Amino acid sequence: MNLFDLSGKVAVITGGTRGIGRAAAEAMAGAGAKVVVSSRKQDACDEAAVAINEAGGEAVGIACNISHVSELDALVSGSIAAFGKIDILVCNAAVNPYMGPLLDIDDEAYDKTLTANVKNVLRLCGLVIPGMAERKDGAIVIVSSIAATKGSMALGAYAITKAADVQLARNLALEWGRSNIRVNCVLPGLVKTDMARALWQDPDRHERALAGYPIGRLGEPEDLAGAILFLASPAATWITGQAIPVDGGATIAGGGYS
Repeated sequence: MNLFDLSGKVAVITGGTRGIGRAAAEAMAGAGAKVVVSSRKQDACDEAAVAINEAGGEAVGIACNISHVSELDALVSGSIAAFGKIDILVCNAAVNPYMGPLLDIDDEAYDKTLTANVKNVLRLCGLVIPGMAERKDGAIVIVSSIAATKGSMALGAYAITKAADVQLARNLALEWGRSNIRVNCVLPGLVKTDMARALWQDPDRHERALAGYPIGRLGEPEDLAGAILFLASPAATWITGQAIPVDGGATIAGGGYS
């Protein structure tokens, strides 16, 4: 038995055209899954899908803005039309429109963050879980953050949503475990993605952050791909409701986000 074999599985990955999502999509395709790559722009989805197909995998791209419920519906229906089912859902896409003191965030930015990062994650899970339950098989991986585990001077609203995602995973895992649906979170540390660019591109900020990582470097998207693949694979069939830090040791050393 190959514990990491995803042959015959269909995986949908939001935020799948770059960063952590792209690395996860490529890893799952390499493990044999058929992959639906999703992000806001169709041309980016098509580019990622073509790259996976040219590398010997099987993928399609379906654009979806996670802030829009109608596009979540279209993502799920389009994925089923393409591949017949959804076995694995990776909720990776997120937004962070505001950095600064929590009391200074305006309602628009706060509502946008909560809607995209929590409310619509639950909505998307709700669209795929019934099919998983019918087949008695499914794995959902929510990309949270180590920001969920500590206070933040600059990312308070984002951290609130990521903490909520951890609890969302616990609740869904409890509610749907008897249908053989597993729901887990990975908690990345500071990874060098476009979304987190403001936290690592400035040399001074980069050095301050780096001091809190025992491994001696910040994360790369590929560092998360293995953990996501693991949680979606047969190797993790008895793991559910968990939040696994993948952070170069930041949480044990008190480092991470500012």
